Amino acid sequence: MTKPAATFNATLAVALLSASLLAGCGSVGRLKNVGKAPKMSEAGEPVAPRIEPSLGNHAAGERAPDGGDPKVADAARGASLFRTGGGAFFRDQRASRVGDIVTIRINIADNARVDNTTTRTRNGSENAGIAALLGLESQIGKVLPGNPDPGNLASTSSKSSAVGAGNTARSEQINMIVAATVMSVLPNGNLAIRGKQEVRVNFELRELVVSGVIRPEDIARDNSIRHSQIAEARISYGGRGQLTDAQQARWGQQIYDALFPF
Repeated sequence: MTKPAATFNATLAVALLSASLLAGCGSVGRLKNVGKAPKMSEAGEPVAPRIEPSLGNHAAGERAPDGGDPKVADAARGASLFRTGGGAFFRDQRASRVGDIVTIRINIADNARVDNTTTRTRNGSENAGIAALLGLESQIGKVLPGNPDPGNLASTSSKSSAVGAGNTARSEQINMIVAATVMSVLPNGNLAIRGKQEVRVNFELRELVVSGVIRPEDIARDNSIRHSQIAEARISYGGRGQLTDAQQARWGQQIYDALFPF
């Protein structure tokens, strides 16, 4: 029995040491940023077709003439009114192609409350005796100590009760607008979009990330769409900085809460 207990204690000590070292590495990284504002991530490479079709000839924009350099072909058409990249006069200006930008309107106002109460009570009692058993009841006093009464040999009672109560209250409200880019056009015509926005104020960085799949038919005339119309929506709103650190429990407490079994 001693050897398994010693092995368990050694394993627990190794786990605690490993967790402390990992958390310590994170603390070292935080020490380097003391007195500094959180760094903003690098902007991603814009997604767009290599060649934009011109107004005069959409097919000509798909490839350079005679297999030449597309940049040379673009320069040759640069002096024309129907130049590469020029907006169409009659084409729908809503997002529909890779690289187009669509506005996402995020209006989340969720409130949920769940109450649950359970009460359980159970009572039980049993009585047993032998008033007469072919005269053998007179021998019970010789077998059992204390001169028992044959008519009341056993008497048991039990009682149990349990009370449980639970309450969950949740309230979320986010009202934001973010621009997203069409990353790809799916075979059925739906658009895969992704948008990211970072705002840094003093020593706090707020980050909003939106991704999902939308239908071109759901895009409004002002080239915007509601977050509720995004399929497979992934909306992340969080932050990094001094305020976020102050709201988090210390790493030692987090490790203790994760490993303490009681």
